[in-house]
Amino acid sequence: MCQKTFALIVVLLTVAMGGCAPQEQQNSQGKQTFMDDAKPQAPREQDARLSHSPPPPPVAEDEKQVLNQRVAPYPTAPATATIPMLAEADITRGGTGNRPEPDGKPSDKLEVDRETYQALEDNPIKDVKKQPVSTFSIDVDTGSYSNVRRMLKGGLLPRKDAVRVEELINYFSYNYPTPEALDPPFKVTTQLAATPWNKDTYLLQIGIKGYDVPKAQLPPSNLVFLIDVSGSMDSPDKLGLLKSAFKLLVNQLTEKDKISIAVYAGASGVVLEPTTGHEKAKIISAIERLMASGSTHGSAGIHLAYSLAKQGFIKNGINRIILATDGDFNVGTVNFDALKNLIEEKRKTGVSLTTLGFGTGNYNEQLMEQLADAGNGNYAYIDTLNEAQKVLVEEMSSTLQTIAKDVKIQVEFNPNNVAEYRLIGYENRSLKQEDFSNDKVDAGDIGAGHTVTALYEIALTGGKGRRLEDLRYSASGKSEEPHYSNELAFLRLRYKAPTGETSKLLEYPVERAKIIDSADKTSENYRFAAAVAAFGQLLRGGTYTGNFSYDDVVQLANQVRGEDKFGYRSEFIQLVQLAKALGNTKPAD
Repeated sequence: MCQKTFALIVVLLTVAMGGCAPQEQQNSQGKQTFMDDAKPQAPREQDARLSHSPPPPPVAEDEKQVLNQRVAPYPTAPATATIPMLAEADITRGGTGNRPEPDGKPSDKLEVDRETYQALEDNPIKDVKKQPVSTFSIDVDTGSYSNVRRMLKGGLLPRKDAVRVEELINYFSYNYPTPEALDPPFKVTTQLAATPWNKDTYLLQIGIKGYDVPKAQLPPSNLVFLIDVSGSMDSPDKLGLLKSAFKLLVNQLTEKDKISIAVYAGASGVVLEPTTGHEKAKIISAIERLMASGSTHGSAGIHLAYSLAKQGFIKNGINRIILATDGDFNVGTVNFDALKNLIEEKRKTGVSLTTLGFGTGNYNEQLMEQLADAGNGNYAYIDTLNEAQKVLVEEMSSTLQTIAKDVKIQVEFNPNNVAEYRLIGYENRSLKQEDFSNDKVDAGDIGAGHTVTALYEIALTGGKGRRLEDLRYSASGKSEEPHYSNELAFLRLRYKAPTGETSKLLEYPVERAKIIDSADKTSENYRFAAAVAAFGQLLRGGTYTGNFSYDDVVQLANQVRGEDKFGYRSEFIQLVQLAKALGNTKPAD
């Protein structure tokens, strides 16, 4: 009986396995057909990642032929090469966007530790006798501020390296005097008074205001939207917010403007050929169809976008790529320096690069900021639709229209009157002294209407604010030029016209007689910039701010909130109060 039962079981198992085998083979073949379609389009690095992805959604019979025509990664080719066009089915196939765990299962965990920031140490105090000259590139980026805001509103003190103080300061517009013409394209002002956090030192404010160009007077624009549609972008705060942001910009464009849209994931391709700005429904429809899936071949997308921009190039117009991504490049050229070199080479075409960062968890902030710098553009982080409105609508002119490039600042301090100085922020913008007059050295660009602020904390010779000890064998540093006895410093700026290659020089003395003896007599610009600078330093650890607290920042900022048309200064005060509630001046690890 047992033998018969065993035999029966064997027969039944054989029949069952035989019946399932054809179906398994069919499913396997169906999955393999999808993978085979994708493999020629992506480098080898992508195959292993895709093998852990969930199966694709069902594809209608009438779409299969289109899906089988996926475009290959765009090669490095002359701009006259034919640019591949993505079919609608290629850009609407979704993915989970979650990174797999080692066992291949998607993860729902927020990968905060994967966010990438450049490690920077605060600028040290400099002895004027030894290092009288300070040289740096200007910075109009604002991404650090909105990224810090995202963290604070999420209930976390930002990590130290996420805080670039100059970007917090320059997030706000200041009411500096405006130039009346484009030659020179900006006006420079200075102000000097006691430092709010140290009564024994002085704070030197350098303010730059760019020539403003109303939106209606902007030249024609040739814009290429380069959009990351890889799996890591599949979340509401990434691709979802990105779509809404770009629609805001599209609604500002006119018939004189041209828009192209290119996307990249495992492969790259064109979603929208150059289209005039008045065809808004067509452009917005192309944006709406975008979905996220696959790995991130960022370098292929960059090649494609510059080729599109070159083909639609407008002489004497705005030619700019707007790259929108979380910066999580993982296929193709992924080396940081190699990507920067690629952008530096491409900027010679006369096309600028703006980067817009999105999302959390795996955000590569360092890459976003540095690519924009290399591409003669600007960087912003979009954490809310309000931020998109600020960057792409309210500040559209300064975001798109460059009025001066390679802008450098050099300050020479007079050792007779200044003992020490410290530049607040701009740590990754430092230049060598000889770089100032070298026109081959790249620097930051100023957009129409931009304001740029730089702050130095200085200690006067013979004053109580000095922190460095005298050296036994140091030189006196005394100047034999009595003519300069009233000067604290000498300010120099160099800049180039947007299409120029030779820089122009501007010079301004900073005189001791201009010191303001009471903080109440300083401008709103001065006090609010000082409040933001103090806040940024506190978030970075408060090495040089003494006993100055978040409450002191709030008190100072409240005095000079001003008209605050868009509520940015009020929001700043709320963020300071949030930081106080979340902890003390010690930054998050």
